[in-house]
Amino acid sequence: MADGNKRSMKALKEVWKRADNSLCADCGKPDPDWASSTLGVFICLSCSGIHRNIPSISKVKSLKMDYWDDAQVQFLAKHGNAVTKAIYEAHIPIYYYQPTYNDCQVLREQWIRAKYERKEFTEPGKQLPYSDGVKEGILWKRGRDNGQFLPRKFLLSEREGCLKYFTKQDAKEPKINVKIDVINATFQPEKIGNPNGLQITYLKDNKTRNIFVYHESGKVVVDWFNAIRSVRFYYLKVAFPIASDNEIKNRLTRNFLKEGYMEKTGPKQREAFKKRWFTLDHRRLMYFKNPLDAFAKGEVFVGSGENGYSVQKGLPSGTQGNFSWHYGITIVTPDREYLFTCETETDQLDWIGAFTGVINQAMTPQEYASKSLDAISFPS
Repeated sequence: MADGNKRSMKALKEVWKRADNSLCADCGKPDPDWASSTLGVFICLSCSGIHRNIPSISKVKSLKMDYWDDAQVQFLAKHGNAVTKAIYEAHIPIYYYQPTYNDCQVLREQWIRAKYERKEFTEPGKQLPYSDGVKEGILWKRGRDNGQFLPRKFLLSEREGCLKYFTKQDAKEPKINVKIDVINATFQPEKIGNPNGLQITYLKDNKTRNIFVYHESGKVVVDWFNAIRSVRFYYLKVAFPIASDNEIKNRLTRNFLKEGYMEKTGPKQREAFKKRWFTLDHRRLMYFKNPLDAFAKGEVFVGSGENGYSVQKGLPSGTQGNFSWHYGITIVTPDREYLFTCETETDQLDWIGAFTGVINQAMTPQEYASKSLDAISFPS
């Protein structure tokens, strides 16, 4: 019996060492140490917990701690990540968001359920709830002024190229009509305080407007997210006919580069520093009094180094404004300097890294056109 166990473990390690099994089959995390004995995939600990919640589809075991018999090892050897992906990921729409281990739970869970439980990607041309160019339904939306989440009807239309929401079910005119070319969506469960929380942003008069929504069903809210990506994909295909599908895919939605609290002072640099919530959305740095504000109190454009933008550690000598946090950052633009302080050195270095990444990128023609944002600088 002991010899048989050693033989199985040796065979298991050989399969485990294969290059195609070196990343989690579902989120791409390196060095997965769990596997599904029924699907034949190698997965990480986090994804194994999601698999465990669909026991009719997947039975998971630790590759280090659990016993694997010969038949199970042979099954893994016959399948593995590459073979199983070829089956369950054969026809993923180009616009469908495939999450990584850095993404939130609801995205990863619905990705796993879509693949193995609902088998959404096994057949070509399959009708999917986010693929027909129109979506209508109820989402719980946070009120701009009162902060209450109330049910609102949303309508997404590829033909009209917009997303609308209505304050009443039978309302004929939408409260807001958002053009699809200025919209973004990103999951924000912690900020919204709901595991299915989605932040929808769009530009209005060159300012960012935030809408915070959720749905009780993780599947429904992820379907909405991918429906927005689908409609944006087909809009951009028409708007940029020579762009490749992958180029368009990279422009469908984006996560914010960094968010968190810093202190800021006003343009005279003599005012007291105030604690505010900051969002860096590519070249837009916005600040809010509260993380769930609908509109930013100020925005500034962060350009490239070759256009006179830089980030410096610390504050200019002689800074007069009173501040309680002591890890300073100075953003230098062609017109003025912006001063911030962080609570910890780790926060300071993280923000400097995020700003540096943006400043080191060359600006596109569209970003040159957006440079007028400099006029929307931080008020005092």
